[in-house]
Amino acid sequence: MVSESYDVEASRARAVRLPRRERRQQLMAAALEVFVAQGYHAAAMDDIAERAGVSKPVLYQHFPGKFELYLALLDASADAIIGNCRAALESTQDNEQRVRAAVDAFYAYVEHETGAFRLVFESDLTNEPAVRQHLERVTTECADAIAAVIHEDTGLPAPAARLLAVSLVGMAQVSSRFWLTDAAGISRDQAVALVSGLLWRGIGGYPLEHTD
Repeated sequence: MVSESYDVEASRARAVRLPRRERRQQLMAAALEVFVAQGYHAAAMDDIAERAGVSKPVLYQHFPGKFELYLALLDASADAIIGNCRAALESTQDNEQRVRAAVDAFYAYVEHETGAFRLVFESDLTNEPAVRQHLERVTTECADAIAAVIHEDTGLPAPAARLLAVSLVGMAQVSSRFWLTDAAGISRDQAVALVSGLLWRGIGGYPLEHTD
């Protein structure tokens, strides 16, 4: 993470000829730091440009405004947690371990040093339709992936499987955020074991439709 003593001029000299894709990634990394530290409303494009070590015109070449930059970060953050959730489900065929891996995907996400989870789970722009759509995508797509596994393995009707999946996602989200700020003395492994154990005692009660 970039420190407050970031050498802006040196960074400009080094980054002048970055390819467009790398420049965009650099700008988004700087913006993430600023948004996480200050929140959307307090953050300014000047702050982001300075943190990235570029001029404001360079920043505006990639993002027409602060809101568009924020949405781009939300997209990237949503993609990350959805991807982690899907990878967790695919990491094993043992359903108890799948539950644990899916829960751990959320805990790993909130624990990440960038603090990107604050954009997704603690956004101060939830009244904005475009932002709300991005935030809801995390729950929707993670739940869809989990529901597909539940439906296939238990034979439960799709609506019932999805309700269980949304419940799992909701518990993982809320508990992981609580753990990060209020569960002193509980390690991530311990927290994941506790929450996934609770979830598995419920979901594991539904018999497998296919046992071969």
